[in-house]
Amino acid sequence: DGVTEVLAHHSENLQDKFIEIPCSEDYDSPKRFEGCTPRKCGRGVTDVVITKEEAERIRRIAERGLSLGGSEGGASILDLHSGALSLGKHFVNLYRYFGDRIQDIFTEEDFALYRDVRQRIQQKIAQAFGINSASMYLTEPTFFSRINNTEAKTTHDEYWHPHVDKVTYGSFDYTSLLYLSDYSKDFGGGRFVFMDVGSNKTIEPRAGRVSFFTSGSENLHRVEKVRWGTRYAITISFTCNPERAIGDPVLV
Repeated sequence: DGVTEVLAHHSENLQDKFIEIPCSEDYDSPKRFEGCTPRKCGRGVTDVVITKEEAERIRRIAERGLSLGGSEGGASILDLHSGALSLGKHFVNLYRYFGDRIQDIFTEEDFALYRDVRQRIQQKIAQAFGINSASMYLTEPTFFSRINNTEAKTTHDEYWHPHVDKVTYGSFDYTSLLYLSDYSKDFGGGRFVFMDVGSNKTIEPRAGRVSFFTSGSENLHRVEKVRWGTRYAITISFTCNPERAIGDPVLV
C-alpha cells in the first residue's frame, strides 16, 4: 500500500481538522451551481459535531433495522430513505416487505435524531467549504453500513475497492461518514483510506467521528477489509443539484 499517514487516530479527540487539496476536473461541467459546486476541495475530520452517546443511539437504530435482514456476505446496507435493506444475496424494500411491523422497530424519536444529526453534519460541511448549507441537498444513496469479516458472496459485499463517489453515484458533490463504532475496540481493519499519489492518508473510525470530503477524483478512497468484529457507519451524501434531492426519511 505504499506509505501510510494517519490523518486521525482513534485515540485522538479532534476539534476540527481540515486539509485543502486541489479540485479535480470533475466539477468543470457547464451545469455548475453557484454557491455550492466545489471551488474549494479537501477533506475534514471532526469529533465534536456528534457526541458518543448520540452515535450509540444512532447505531441502535442501525442494529434494529439490520436485525430484520442482513447480507450473506460481509457488508449489509440499510437505507431509511429508499427502504433498501440487504436480505441474503438480494435487497428488499423494508417498508413494503415488513409493513406495519416497522412501527415496532423504529420510533419518531429515532427519525428526529437522524434528521438532527444530518442537519448538523450538513452545516459543518458548508462551514468548512465556505458555502451556504441551504444550497446543499441530501441525495441518494444515504445509508447505514454494517461490515464484518464474513466472506463476500456478491459484488455488493465487495466494499473494499478503490472508487470515486462522484463517478460511482453521479449526484454526489460532498460525502460524509459518521462512524458508529470504534477501530481496534469493536473491529480490526476497516480503516478509511484516501489514496493519494505516493501515499495513503488514513482515518481510524471512532464512534461519533465525522469525516467529510468533496466527492470528486481528488478524493479517491477505499475501506480496508474488516478482519474481526463489526464496523458500523452511516454515509450521508449531498448534491448541489436540486433535481437530485431527496427528503429526510419519514416513519409512515
